Amino acid sequence: MRNWLVGLLVVGLISVWGCQPQDKSTGQTQKAPKELKVAVAAPFTGNAAAFGEMIRRGAELRAKEINDAGGINGMKLTLLFEDDAGKDAEASLVAERIASDLQILAVVGHFNSSCSLAGKPIYKRAGIVELSPGSTNVNVCEGSDWTFRNLYRDDFQGKFIAQYIDKILTDLGSVAVFFDNDDYGRGLRNAFVDEAEKIGLNLVASEAYDRDNTDFKAQLTSIKAKNPDAIFVSGLYSEAGLIVKQAREAGIAAQFFGADGVDSPDFLTIAGSSAEGTYLTTPFTFGAAGEDALQMASNFEQLHGVAPDTWAALTYDAVGMIADALEKTYSPEASVADNRKAIRDHLASLDTPEEGYKGVTGLTYFDINGDTVNKPAYVKIVKDGQFVAADQQLLELD
Repeated sequence: MRNWLVGLLVVGLISVWGCQPQDKSTGQTQKAPKELKVAVAAPFTGNAAAFGEMIRRGAELRAKEINDAGGINGMKLTLLFEDDAGKDAEASLVAERIASDLQILAVVGHFNSSCSLAGKPIYKRAGIVELSPGSTNVNVCEGSDWTFRNLYRDDFQGKFIAQYIDKILTDLGSVAVFFDNDDYGRGLRNAFVDEAEKIGLNLVASEAYDRDNTDFKAQLTSIKAKNPDAIFVSGLYSEAGLIVKQAREAGIAAQFFGADGVDSPDFLTIAGSSAEGTYLTTPFTFGAAGEDALQMASNFEQLHGVAPDTWAALTYDAVGMIADALEKTYSPEASVADNRKAIRDHLASLDTPEEGYKGVTGLTYFDINGDTVNKPAYVKIVKDGQFVAADQQLLELD
């Protein structure tokens, strides 16, 4: 009798083991997961760390809401934060680390265009999605069907800024450009200059600076000699804050205009009173958003004790999009490679307004390159030490 029971037990165990799914890519037996892991890659240190902190907080809020509601088909969403320091060399190392971790199913990030560009071939080779909530360089998505973003490109942003100056700020007769000599700064500068020349803006100077610089007096002296009515800064908040401050100290009275890289509360802190009156573009503003965005802002402030910014909102949506893809496609029986590809295929299928993802930053759907379609731009101005919506918005481009 004992031998019969032992034999029955062995047969049963063999049957159970035989039914456990195997990962085709590794040949190893898979255990039913209790959590689904997604990486968030951003500059958590370095001169763009203020962006990284908002990205972290936006991601944490969305993950908390998802998990508090029962997770993704009963599984916990776990975020793994990876610091690329805003540098392409570090981003390559981060991308290799993420791509080789077979527990990670997708990447929200990177933020800096140079970092997304550095990670792109690595993620493509490994077959894992990167969904950027911040990279705007025109080349970020092209050439890889594994890279997506949920905001506009710099060719649109540069054109928008030039037309805003031409149509709205009509008393500005001449413009100088001061640009960060990296993928983001150069790409945006080129798009702005192309449109400015097309519509007849008077460009009187173009000066480059290197990231991490703190003294811009030489370039500002050169710009001052050209006496521009406006200075367009194509770079990030950390340098832009110092540029505006040093310009005012040098007696430069020109109107400053920044792009979305300036859209951080830290710009206000660095520039101080010199920031007053600065215009900038942004891919999202809570002032023009609906009830869902206002509720997100309230929840964010309750959780983190500060108000969210544009990048927190875009990251919140990016995490939501990946979670939605996981909910609809993830299979415990499938291989890592197949589950990663299912996420990619789901995002690629969001190619019409009807199929798009409805988030707090609006409707997101993609073209064949993974670029988002018809996401707008807004203009803010610094008044009384705060970012507020500009009185006049540019609703259509020529």
